[in-house]
Amino acid sequence: MKIAVVCANGKAGKLIVKEAVDRGHDVTAVVRGENQTVAQHTLVKDLFDLTSEDLAGFDAVVDAFGAWTPETLSEHSTSLAHLCDILSGTETRLLVVGGAGSLYVNPEHTAVVADGPEFPEAFKPLAAAQGKALEELRARDDVRWTFISPAADFQADGERTGVYILAGEELRLNDAGESVISYADYAIAMLDEAERASDAHIRQRISVVRR
Repeated sequence: MKIAVVCANGKAGKLIVKEAVDRGHDVTAVVRGENQTVAQHTLVKDLFDLTSEDLAGFDAVVDAFGAWTPETLSEHSTSLAHLCDILSGTETRLLVVGGAGSLYVNPEHTAVVADGPEFPEAFKPLAAAQGKALEELRARDDVRWTFISPAADFQADGERTGVYILAGEELRLNDAGESVISYADYAIAMLDEAERASDAHIRQRISVVRR
């Protein structure tokens, strides 16, 4: 497969690139500066400057964009909208590295993780921005997107166990009662989804948790 990883130099992006390369895929790292990944190819370009021609011919585009400061949080929406616009009408899959704050915690889907009393106040603006981006993404029926939420405890330096539980829109706990996954195991789940032959998760949000 031909895979492009946008914002590949980030912690999640690097591991997703490595997982893809280790599986024998042809990977292009889309970065704003020097490529710090093991991708075979590099496209030096800002996400917002990408064009349809830049992403033509890829089987999958992984969006590993992240913004953390108050003045840039809105870019979760604008960056995703831009990627959707330039992939509109194509067969290329858009796989989005999402957040856990928007996962539902009840069957009625009226409450989310970020609403809980134990959710850190400092992360609520980020969760709100990612949740807004997801809601806007749901309106796009012209793009073959999948939004993949990690578990609530998303561990950058966590162990690569190689096993995970694939879940849906609701927060899933493992047998130990935990909602946790490492970036490395998340990368495995991301590539499993990219390689999936079925269209089961097109225009859906899914989630993953360590088994």
